[in-house]
Amino acid sequence: MTVTNTQSGTNVHEVAEGIFRISTPTLLPGDAGSFSFNQYLIVDDEPLLFHAGLRQLFPLVREAVSHVMPVERLRHVAFSHVEADECGALNDWLAAAPQATPLCGTVAAMVSIGDLADRPPRALADGEVVALGRHRLQWLDAPHLPHAWECGFMLEQHTGTLLCGDLFTQPGDGRTALTESDILGPSEAFRHAMDYFSHTTYADALLEKLANTRPTTLACMHGSAWRGDGGALLRALAVELAQ
Repeated sequence: MTVTNTQSGTNVHEVAEGIFRISTPTLLPGDAGSFSFNQYLIVDDEPLLFHAGLRQLFPLVREAVSHVMPVERLRHVAFSHVEADECGALNDWLAAAPQATPLCGTVAAMVSIGDLADRPPRALADGEVVALGRHRLQWLDAPHLPHAWECGFMLEQHTGTLLCGDLFTQPGDGRTALTESDILGPSEAFRHAMDYFSHTTYADALLEKLANTRPTTLACMHGSAWRGDGGALLRALAVELAQ
């Protein structure tokens, strides 16, 4: 792990081949404890950043990206759904990387990003694949899982990495970049405390759809990334939600 800003603790760690987790620890309001905001940079012929991040964190994340590659090389800025920590800094990235394009699902493009973004987005259909070079990312629609009509995730097929957004959100500073330890327990405790899931009736089917991609790395937006049998962990989450 490389700490790119000693004051904030922002750090970079390669969690899969060519996929770098950028993480910034922070404190939740009201003495609610520590938390982390993660972005994932995929370095290839056409580099991609998943999660634009909060606008306030843009200088820190930009500094971290520049430790890995020139920021202006970015070609894609993608995210799971429309929320400040997902796409708040989107236009900052578009300004810093003049050839970059927003990537999102068709619903997000239609209802939000077509208006919010300074450049037109590329709207991805369910199952559509974006080739970056060696890495290939497949968009997976997952409406309301865990929240937002436009929600979706991306599977990097070369490494088996599922960019899973707010799924398996863990509290804490996230300083362990990649773990094989339990993340379901901590994430479920956090979910019960915050109740940030939409409780869609289609959660079981959507989680099975994600499990069938057989991911071996889960790139979580909050907390540690995780390595192991991702399909089994997604099915375990489905069982928890059914209860």
